[in-house]
Amino acid sequence: MSSILLVEDDNVIRKMISMRLQLSGFEVDTAVNGLEGIEKASACLYDAILMDMHMPVMDGHEATRVLREQGYQGLIIAVTASVMSDETSKAINVGCDHFISKPIEVTFEQQVAEFITRYQDG
Repeated sequence: MSSILLVEDDNVIRKMISMRLQLSGFEVDTAVNGLEGIEKASACLYDAILMDMHMPVMDGHEATRVLREQGYQGLIIAVTASVMSDETSKAINVGCDHFISKPIEVTFEQQVAEFITRYQDG
C-alpha cells in the first residue's frame, strides 16, 4: 500500500481526494498548507506528495522549493487548477516531478499509481 501526503488548503477538496485515494487502497495523510506539508514530509517518508500550488501561509511552489533545498528526494506531484503552460513550468522548475490538473478526472487514482510505480522503478 502506497502512502501519500496530500497538501491541500480547501477542506472539501482535501476530503474528497483523500476519500478517493483511500478507496483505491492508498494510505493518506494530509496537510492544510505548505508549511505543515514540509513539517510532515520531514518527519515521515511518503511514496508521494500531492502538492496544491496555491495555498495560504505557504504555497506549493515555495514548499516544494524548500523541501528540495533541504534534500528531499521523494516524488512530488503538483495538483492545481491552473493549466497554463507557465504554471506547469513553474511547478516543474521548483522541483515537482509531475503535474495533475484540477478538477481531477476519473483516472486520477490511476495517474497517481502510475507516477509512483515509475518513480519506484527508477
